[in-house]
Amino acid sequence: MPNLSNKPLADGKILQDVVDGVGVVTFNNPDKHNAMSLEMWEGFGEALAALRDDDTVRVVILRGAGGKAFVSGADISQFEKVRHNAAASEEYARRSAAQRALLADYPKPTIACIDGYCLGGGMQVAMLADIRLASHGSQFGIPAARLGIAYGYDGLRHLVSLVGPAWARLLMYTGMRIDSAEALRIGLVERLLPDAELWDATMEIARTISGNAPLAIKAAKITIAQVLKDPADRDMAAIKQVGIECMDSADFREGRSAFMEKREPQFKGR
Repeated sequence: MPNLSNKPLADGKILQDVVDGVGVVTFNNPDKHNAMSLEMWEGFGEALAALRDDDTVRVVILRGAGGKAFVSGADISQFEKVRHNAAASEEYARRSAAQRALLADYPKPTIACIDGYCLGGGMQVAMLADIRLASHGSQFGIPAARLGIAYGYDGLRHLVSLVGPAWARLLMYTGMRIDSAEALRIGLVERLLPDAELWDATMEIARTISGNAPLAIKAAKITIAQVLKDPADRDMAAIKQVGIECMDSADFREGRSAFMEKREPQFKGR
């Protein structure tokens, strides 16, 4: 893992960087296995917004610092102050939901680079990413039933869409942890790598995505998101519009020219 010169947010517990045209957001609370405080959620949102608005960034990687955790869940030490009852929990959810919504509707491809514990809120973040890559030593779980927490619709919708209802029930009812091999088998992650190879493999995929036509990737992202919705809720006009933009783009002409001229295309996103 190379040293990145990061912009610190949330008192340094969220780090934001751009390397080789790839945005990187790092959860940087290793003493607590990157447990998420409310301030970290809000810093996470700031980093996502900044990278979204940076035209040099075409893909964003989410990772945890310290080599032992992606995100181990919520910072339980905050619960007495910010989640002690239904009203306080609703306010906490409202303040952290904005960041999850930002990630859920993110216009650029996102990759969760998971090395170690990915639990609770960490699973929420990972499930909202487009792609999940994990090290062999990673562990996954949602211990809500052990804490008396009711998971909301969005969190469980994403879990069910990835692993199906039966595995969603098993994970939620038991609060069990599963290892990386099981996570791969049930579709929770897309690829497993040895610990030492995870970062380089993640960057290789990010660079590949970054080199492809942004409008074509946008079209795929929008269309897949609509496929996952109930038929009555699908925005078919948005799918048609992004398709028109793609096929009328300079990038489509560049892609054709590069193919015929046997050279690498240089896409501009327009």
